[in-house]
Amino acid sequence: MQPTRTIRRAHPEDVDCITALVNEAYHHYVPRMGKKPAPMREDYRQVLASAQVYVLTVDEDIAGVLVLSQEAGELLLENIAVLPRYKGQGIGKTLLLFCEDHARRARCTAIRLYTHERMTENIDLYKKLGYLETHRATENGFARVFMRKSLGSGLAVQ
Repeated sequence: MQPTRTIRRAHPEDVDCITALVNEAYHHYVPRMGKKPAPMREDYRQVLASAQVYVLTVDEDIAGVLVLSQEAGELLLENIAVLPRYKGQGIGKTLLLFCEDHARRARCTAIRLYTHERMTENIDLYKKLGYLETHRATENGFARVFMRKSLGSGLAVQ
């Protein structure tokens, strides 16, 4: 029997799970960056209060998280993380497709994101998915690569 996958809004009781998921998903970047990535430093209770947070569950297990916010007609993809034990099972792709659909329903014209310049595999993945690099800058002590994907007219998908 196939596991049931569901994407839903995160609930306050998910905070500990989301925090553990993000820490597990990003911990391998610490040696590469020389410090904890920004998502590992977040207070996810506060994130839940200020952003749109979605989780992807496999049966009852939270396998992935997506943090979004809308800014001036564009959707900012603030964070996407998948538990390492679920890597390679399409969880990240499913969350990115959900993000695009969400942006279109909200009539956004583009999705923006940023990642650390040393997270090269993420930069390559986003480029393959149609994101274009817009600029690089150091922000809050992190060397970031900013990317954007145009959604065309921004009209909702029928």
